[in-house]
Amino acid sequence: MDNTRDIIIIVDDDITNLTVARYNLVGKYNVVTAPSGEKLFQILEKITPALILLDIEMPEMNGYEILKILKREEKTAHIPVIFLTATINPKNKIQCLNLGVVACIKKPFSRELLVEQVDLHIRLEKQKVQA
Repeated sequence: MDNTRDIIIIVDDDITNLTVARYNLVGKYNVVTAPSGEKLFQILEKITPALILLDIEMPEMNGYEILKILKREEKTAHIPVIFLTATINPKNKIQCLNLGVVACIKKPFSRELLVEQVDLHIRLEKQKVQA
């Protein structure tokens, strides 16, 4: 892992989605993947990422449940979360933003949109810290 790069965690139960998202970000970021919320929380015991990309529709624990836990815990509440979802409409997008995600990206996503959104929200977070 390159210690000068920010860490991104991608959480998705679909290996193809994990692979595609990782491939699109790995040249610019240190990317860690997790196939479930349980695995995400194990990873978060060891590292604090700059951003989490989180699928909504997953078995056992969905993205909404994971987000509520992240926002409740002091150690993780500040980490920006972007939802990745196959189903997004204006109503649930507003619901997601009200729950604390910084953005919603519809799958399948373009590389350009994914990278642009990740870059944007990491920059915004760094500006908050500096202010």
